[in-house]
Amino acid sequence: MLALLGYLMVAVFMFLIMTGRLSALIALIVVPVAFAVIGGFGSELGPMLIEGINQLAPTGVMLMFAILYFGIMIDAGLFDPVVGAILKAVKGDPLKIVVGTAVLALVVSLDGDGTTTYMITISAMLPLYQRLGMNPLILPAVAIMGVGVTNLTPWGGPTARAVSALSLDMSEVFVPLVPVMIGGAAWVIFVAYMFGKKERKRLGVLDIAKLPQKDRLAFRQQAAAVEVSEEKRPKLLWVNFTLTVLLLAALIMGIMPLPALFMIAFAIAILINYPNLDDQKERIKEHAGNVLAVVSLVFAAGAFTGILSGTKMVDAMANSLVALIPDALGPFLPIITAITSMPFTFFMSNDAYYFGMLPIIAEAATNYGINPVEIARASLLGQPVHLLSPLVASTYLLVGMSKVDFGDFQKFTIKWTVGTTLAMLVVALAIGVISL
Repeated sequence: MLALLGYLMVAVFMFLIMTGRLSALIALIVVPVAFAVIGGFGSELGPMLIEGINQLAPTGVMLMFAILYFGIMIDAGLFDPVVGAILKAVKGDPLKIVVGTAVLALVVSLDGDGTTTYMITISAMLPLYQRLGMNPLILPAVAIMGVGVTNLTPWGGPTARAVSALSLDMSEVFVPLVPVMIGGAAWVIFVAYMFGKKERKRLGVLDIAKLPQKDRLAFRQQAAAVEVSEEKRPKLLWVNFTLTVLLLAALIMGIMPLPALFMIAFAIAILINYPNLDDQKERIKEHAGNVLAVVSLVFAAGAFTGILSGTKMVDAMANSLVALIPDALGPFLPIITAITSMPFTFFMSNDAYYFGMLPIIAEAATNYGINPVEIARASLLGQPVHLLSPLVASTYLLVGMSKVDFGDFQKFTIKWTVGTTLAMLVVALAIGVISL
């Protein structure tokens, strides 16, 4: 009954947000509360909600200060030279813009942090998409596809969870996956090419060089998001660049928790760029709306996961799905694991899947002589789809910055992220990373 209740809860939630009947924020709160009451957990509702919120509180704090930090960097003009260089390279060609977006996302996301990737990629590319009138869903779709591939790095999170859950050696799991990730990256660039080709056919190519001087200047200013010149700090460009590099280096090295890093970096950034107290208040006020939109969704997602875990629905769902696998399909468990990791990691958190469900699958696989390391590798291939889950906090940042509807974004992107997983699976099978 718990498993059925869990499936119904997820189905109702997805139906409500994808049909636009409820916003993601409201659905994340109302739907799990209603199903918890229906399941007879009304008396335990409060502690479950608080537990879920507590688990995501550090993420909420991190996102809040990350938004503020990169907002300050954008205001100060840190990314203006980057956008200018991209603009010069793409020359108003939608095809080059979309492919450039894919390359930028793949490179930036090698640091293993989706939040910073979205902040940099969307900040740099959104004005170009807006100026040319391109489909606004393409930008976040390409960005999240890029992160979905590089999320398999050891410092990205899922790989570390799989290795820890099964007590494996990191190099044994990750190194064979490098060609698989290259295959996934090739798929992302191919999809970006198809998107861009379609947009080029629809919009044509804007030849900036042939525009009047005034229009060229206006285009460049809009592409660089230059709205209020007084906010720019061109003399502090290298100072801001150095601060950002140090922040990313500290992030990769794990010097301290991410919330602390972004909190300190934001305080330093705003003091350096806007020492006047009134200017500081104005900058914070400018980004407050984006902060509220994203952080409120994170805490609402905490309520959802708290109820899903606290009621043990997620455990019942995992066990019921594993039990459905017939014995005849046992030898094909690596392939089954790769394919089912898409819905599993979509409907539950990475922690729940890798620490709760993966050991069960790996134990079952040993009965068929399958090495747990293959199961670990296979379980990581569903990560591109996982990032579309409403339980992933950074995705709300991506959607908010791109100014698109969450449900529309999911419907547009889901088939392409499934394609990323299948492309990586094909490569994995071809080179023997997982057995057929």
